[in-house]
Amino acid sequence: MTYTQTVLNHFKNPHNQGSMADADAVGEAGNPMCGDVMKIYLKIKNNKIKDIKFETLGCAAAIACSSILTDMAKGKDLDSALKISKADIVKELGDLPPVKIHCSVLAHHALTNAINIYQKKLI
Repeated sequence: MTYTQTVLNHFKNPHNQGSMADADAVGEAGNPMCGDVMKIYLKIKNNKIKDIKFETLGCAAAIACSSILTDMAKGKDLDSALKISKADIVKELGDLPPVKIHCSVLAHHALTNAINIYQKKLI
């Protein structure tokens, strides 16, 4: 399996990795078939993602997807962050092997879950 240099860079030196004790919301997604589990932590101010962290247990592609997603979402308003698609994640990484596309889906779901949890708190 071959990964792009961007995937390898995000796997070896992930951005925004770690937990966040004072998160406004935490979203989780997992795939029992492959064992990947992702958590996305959000700190939100004025409807924008002020800070974002992730914890991922999984393969190189799962870690790279989580890392690049946090870069893509940080600073965005919630509506814009919700529009980040699995295809956007794959494009930013310069592609993924077809068998690893599900990692981008998990990252997208974890972010969406975190935002939905935050928005439900406001109701």
